[in-house]
Amino acid sequence: MKREVNTEAAAEQEALAAQLGESDTFLDKMKRMAANNKLAVFSAILILLFLILAVLAPVITPYSFDEQDLLARLAAPSAKHLLGTDELGRDVFTRLLYGARVSMAVGIIPTVVSMLIGVMLGMVSGYVGGLVDSVIMRLADVVLSFPSLLLAMVIMYTLGDGITSIFIALAVTNWASVARVVRSETLSLREAEYVEAARSMGVKDFVIIMRHILPNCIPSLIVMFTLNVPSAILSESSLSFLGIGVQLPNSSWGLMVNMGRTYLYNAPWISLAPSAAIMLVVLAFNFLGDGLRDVLDPHLKNS
Repeated sequence: MKREVNTEAAAEQEALAAQLGESDTFLDKMKRMAANNKLAVFSAILILLFLILAVLAPVITPYSFDEQDLLARLAAPSAKHLLGTDELGRDVFTRLLYGARVSMAVGIIPTVVSMLIGVMLGMVSGYVGGLVDSVIMRLADVVLSFPSLLLAMVIMYTLGDGITSIFIALAVTNWASVARVVRSETLSLREAEYVEAARSMGVKDFVIIMRHILPNCIPSLIVMFTLNVPSAILSESSLSFLGIGVQLPNSSWGLMVNMGRTYLYNAPWISLAPSAAIMLVVLAFNFLGDGLRDVLDPHLKNS
């Protein structure tokens, strides 16, 4: 009888631990998100769909992104042109797919670069401390003191137009917030017992950072990545809309909105199609980030 009671108590403790996620692996957490947050799952599928459409653009559409047909300029959506044509007779659906390549790449690549810079500087700042911490954080304060779009515009005017300049501008402007988050987590983790034990055993600082501190920062970094990508997409769209981002004959969603605003009343599909694409992708990344935060953040989960 006593053994049965102990077994039941152990089972209850295991169930409670599973509910709180204390013994969950990353895969278990993703499964729980898939079961409990349908909106986040739908958002992930939508993002994947946009990526597939961007990659397979030459296969999906028979037109080229810069192919002009002046006889069909400003044509309404039809079976031949699913989203109509623009002022030069170019197929809007085709330019939307090719624009997805630029917009998604500008959203993902600079975010990855800025996060690598922010993670490196944040861990060094939090772990080393002292003068190094002060210098890095004051540099981050300088970057954060400027509006990110204004700083990106200054960099773009300095480097010139082009996709490469956009990559550099967005990577330079977005690393500071990542560094601050990683620094705060490093400050708490470096005082943990297992880090103190590793340090007392003579483990090198670099090994401690890479093996014990960085893995514990990954959940927060995943969430930050899903929230920073839409910010980069919006920044690129704003820069292209202002005329200092992607240049013709290339295509991006922000450039399409800018080119179509002149014809907003007689050919609204030119601007509405890329605007809807920007809205859907940004919302999808934000909903996915909220879902990941709910399952990866132990404080939110326990509350």
